[in-house]
Amino acid sequence: MSHIPGPPAPAPRFAYGTNGFADHRLPDALRVLADLGYQGVSLTLDHQHLDPYAHDLPRRIAETRRALDATGLAVVVETGARYLLDPWRKHRPTLLSADPEGRDLRLGLLRRAIGIAAELDAEAVHFWSGTPDEDTTPEQAWQRLVDGCAETVAHAEATGIDLAFEPEPGMLVADLAGYRRLHRELGRPDRFRLTLDIGHCRCLEPHSVTRCVELAADSLAHVQIEDMRRGVHEHLPFGDGEIDFPPVLHALGAAGYQGLVSVELPRHSHAATATARHSIEFLRTAVLSKEAEPV
Repeated sequence: MSHIPGPPAPAPRFAYGTNGFADHRLPDALRVLADLGYQGVSLTLDHQHLDPYAHDLPRRIAETRRALDATGLAVVVETGARYLLDPWRKHRPTLLSADPEGRDLRLGLLRRAIGIAAELDAEAVHFWSGTPDEDTTPEQAWQRLVDGCAETVAHAEATGIDLAFEPEPGMLVADLAGYRRLHRELGRPDRFRLTLDIGHCRCLEPHSVTRCVELAADSLAHVQIEDMRRGVHEHLPFGDGEIDFPPVLHALGAAGYQGLVSVELPRHSHAATATARHSIEFLRTAVLSKEAEPV
């Protein structure tokens, strides 16, 4: 009996994060990425790129939508700007903050992001847990996170937007096991999905990177990708870390993942165009490689 091969795995849709283009105007960054052959963009809402608190936000959203349409780029909306909410403290306040007003500020940003995502026809809204304040017990932090995520899920469901929650090293939810626990305690809502960061898998997960892809496949809404080393949370250009990428990209295809695979190099804006060019050339070569051994 002859073997009939199944349909080919979908080709990856590579994107690039605007937090790695901090010195570019947003329309210029989108044009550069499209000209390099990227199919999408991870748009971090920030003061220089679609400020969600701008007095003329509707006009800016409309301009961004026209630029996305003109370039053909798909988009995921990101909410991880460093100093958007507090000019003194990076990534603060969070859903875990002891101050209720701080938690409300973060919830407000997530609501704005969901609304912007709907206007831009985005594929998902990305966010993470944050870290607890001092004198906050683990139980208090976890309950605040569950409550904040439940409110955000309700807003996402009403708006029709998927959420893409990212486990982040050093934060309350740092790994896939933490995401699974949170998803379960929220009642497993369909719109509470996952951002899998490939570098983070190498950094701290107990499984191989390819196994992490397999374990996450049923929940994926977004993938971030960069190189990294075991035990060191530093986003590295491709080839500077320890990850063998052809098997990872093969695993994503085998899992049937069709969302964006977004390069996440937020500390390389000083060389944004060169880094973006190197990244897509590296990833295209990796896709064409015949290697398929597990990492």
